[in-house]
Amino acid sequence: MSQVQHRILLVDDEPNLRKVLGALLKQLGFEVHAENDGAAALARVRAAPPGTFDVVITDLRMPNLDGMGLLKALQVHEPGLPVILLTAHGSIDSAVEAVKLGAFDYLEKPFDKDQIHQIVQKAITTRERSGPSVQPSPPPGEIADPCAAAGMVGRSPSMQTIREIVATVAASPSTVLIAGESGTGKELVARALHLGSARRSQPFIKVNCAAIPGGLVESELFGHERGAFTGAVSSRAGRFELADGGTLFLDEVSEIPKEIQVKLLRAIQESEFERVGGVKTLHVNVRLIAATNRNLEELIRDGQFREDLYYRLNVVPIHLPALRERLEDLPFLVSHFVQRCNERLGKTVQGLTPAALAALERYPWPGNIRELENLMERMVLFASGPLIDEDDLPDAYAGEAGASAPAAAESSTRLTDPGDRQIRLPLSSLGQDLKEAVKAGSRLVEEALIREALAKTDGNVTRSARALGISRRSLQSKMKELGLRESPDDGGPKGPPPQPAS
Repeated sequence: MSQVQHRILLVDDEPNLRKVLGALLKQLGFEVHAENDGAAALARVRAAPPGTFDVVITDLRMPNLDGMGLLKALQVHEPGLPVILLTAHGSIDSAVEAVKLGAFDYLEKPFDKDQIHQIVQKAITTRERSGPSVQPSPPPGEIADPCAAAGMVGRSPSMQTIREIVATVAASPSTVLIAGESGTGKELVARALHLGSARRSQPFIKVNCAAIPGGLVESELFGHERGAFTGAVSSRAGRFELADGGTLFLDEVSEIPKEIQVKLLRAIQESEFERVGGVKTLHVNVRLIAATNRNLEELIRDGQFREDLYYRLNVVPIHLPALRERLEDLPFLVSHFVQRCNERLGKTVQGLTPAALAALERYPWPGNIRELENLMERMVLFASGPLIDEDDLPDAYAGEAGASAPAAAESSTRLTDPGDRQIRLPLSSLGQDLKEAVKAGSRLVEEALIREALAKTDGNVTRSARALGISRRSLQSKMKELGLRESPDDGGPKGPPPQPAS
């Protein structure tokens, strides 16, 4: 049973099928909404906010708007929404063609409960982890800048180098291995390589290897024949077949079980394989791109990854830098995501203030570009004005990562506590000193540090917070606790309020 009530939009012109399949999906824990044709389903998706439905299951043949037409319309309106086609045995070729054009998968009638659950859950998991598994291909014709067309943003030297590599190798059939931390944009590079090749009008099919249960990886990649294993109620084409003539992107390739790696090696080298449970050898013309966020050489030493497969994948290596290693691209990425969120959310945010952007440049970005994109969506969604300021950022992003405030250039200063005792501490380590003071429960030192930071920055709370390594909001809270007050013009702290005469 699903732990979360994911919403399924079921589209079929046969009332009995809607009733039976809808009841089955509800038993599996899904929330089901049904429509009797593609036109009604498209109207329902358009009327709902993006992300309302997690999966669309649609019959291939329907009046008004058939399954193929609905698929194409949804790719324009909500590209990340997985579409699963329902088909009779005689329409398998049409369903396979639909998958090549962007459908997530297909289900052949009559249905098997386990197979339905597996495919629907896989669609949901794939979307949650990294978006659609198959991306629609653009029309034929040379693309001047495939990196820009794929959505890659950045002008840093490292990104310029990657653009040059893409321009050089995109047209070749060579296998590419993209390495980099999670969230650095490996799929965008794979997409750029596809768009820059002569295969751009052919399928670009993506497989998130980490989202597939280990026992199903072989079937997912190479397909299976009917009766090959329990639940194989019909023959199915694998991702290699669906990518024939185009590009196959194996994301998180390190997660492929070692016993399947030898078959993958053969498929890459010989361009041939057999379906699970089959005897017929199938030949395909596929350009393979793989990606990993793990060190494959270490996995080889640990016996978890085949060395011969590694060398076959690593023909053209591309390493994507972490966001913290290309901070000069941060303003361009922020602008790109703000604009995109404005279009999607119907907002008119102009961007970030210099202070907010400076705060983001100090943040280490463990989640890389994906984390930045999610943050920008949150900020745009809740923005009440044209600009997002440092105070609007969550505390984790507004804090100071190092002592970069203007006053930090001085090597030391004299701090005076309320009891007139002198404490000499290096101003360049204000943030660390404050952490230690808080940890030790030293209220006198904590107050002295805050007073000194405010004095050295002429009472500027924002700059003082940076020097102390905390957010402006946190500093204001500490000032309130310690009885320090901001002046109305932010000109400096005031002392404790006068005590009434006894």
